[in-house]
Amino acid sequence: MKVLHTADWHLGKRLDAFSRLEEQREVLSEICEIAEREAVDVVLVAGDLFDSFSPSAEATELLYSTLHRLSANGARAVVAIAGNHDSPERIEVPDALARACGIIFVGFPNTQITPFSTQAGVKVTQTDKGFVELSLPQSPFPLRLILTPYANELRLKTFLGIEETEGNLRQHLQDHWQALADQYFDEKGVNMLVSHLFMMKNGTEPPEEPEEEKPILHVGGASAVFSENIPAQTQYVALGHLHRFQYIDRQPCPVVYSSSPLAYSFSEADQTKYVVLIQAQPNQPVDIQSIALTKGKRLLRKKFDNVADALVWLTEHPEAIVQLTLVTETYLESADKKRLMEAHPYLMPIIPEIRSKKEETSESPLLDLENKSMEELFTDYFRNSKEGKGQLPSESILNLFREVLALDEEE
Repeated sequence: MKVLHTADWHLGKRLDAFSRLEEQREVLSEICEIAEREAVDVVLVAGDLFDSFSPSAEATELLYSTLHRLSANGARAVVAIAGNHDSPERIEVPDALARACGIIFVGFPNTQITPFSTQAGVKVTQTDKGFVELSLPQSPFPLRLILTPYANELRLKTFLGIEETEGNLRQHLQDHWQALADQYFDEKGVNMLVSHLFMMKNGTEPPEEPEEEKPILHVGGASAVFSENIPAQTQYVALGHLHRFQYIDRQPCPVVYSSSPLAYSFSEADQTKYVVLIQAQPNQPVDIQSIALTKGKRLLRKKFDNVADALVWLTEHPEAIVQLTLVTETYLESADKKRLMEAHPYLMPIIPEIRSKKEETSESPLLDLENKSMEELFTDYFRNSKEGKGQLPSESILNLFREVLALDEEE
């Protein structure tokens, strides 16, 4: 059995002023091509299908058209769960139509799939709350999936039937997973868990979450679910939420974040993105291959201390979305800013960084007020203003101030 794991599509997401929709269209087409080339039996999309609870019509159309292509007209199962950026109600809206194509949407941890079969041979053979068993046309054995989409703490407690205000929610989740595994996971099928949670190995440093990512569920007062909470019968855990490809643990099985298909923040600058191809059979360790994605723009960031070097670097990376930090002692003049912006079509707002700044006490400006010239006072004012951001005014700004001062003296 071949399984393709992907996650965190974030359809409709923008990066500042730049739309990523065309890049998303290209990279999702690449994922479809991989599924077709590898002849996978099932595709798992582990949450954050959209970037917001109210996606645009273009983002919605892109999701449905991509999942329809992945389903191969009902010959390939596609299972998509909700992430913390998704509205679970919206995710489940097209369920009746999707089933005809072998597409399964799961918005809530207690969703129970209605049994169905497609004309091409995908069948739902067993269901429970948070569980589905699939029969696939080209596979002689079934696929069992424990499905836990993102849910806030209140919804997760309701789903798990927890009434007390205190207690280890992580333990309750482990007990739920274990009960499903004990009932449905055996050596006659492939057993996997699909979830959109913050997961880590107990005793290790928590993995870094991407910039601008919404805070995710704190389970039982802690910041993560542990890999040790996974049932021992599980052969693979397909995770969504973290945007970098990574193994969280290899026990009791590979626990993997597949990565987002595109870099969505500059904390992901120059990262390679992947989908994960899993080859599995009952009662055997799975074989895993990470497949690099090539579509979409790279995100690059660089620091310079002069405009000339920055201009050269920009011309060397015309297709990337770039973020520049300029280290300077003086205010970046509008002419230089214009040269930089015109040199690159995908330049983010420039970040100024102060090279040095004299430390002053809060009393020093008042003590020196009578002894400072107008130009010195203006320099102090500019440096502490919102526009100056701690930088000294450039010579052109000082010349302009001197002209104004001269006019005032003439009057």
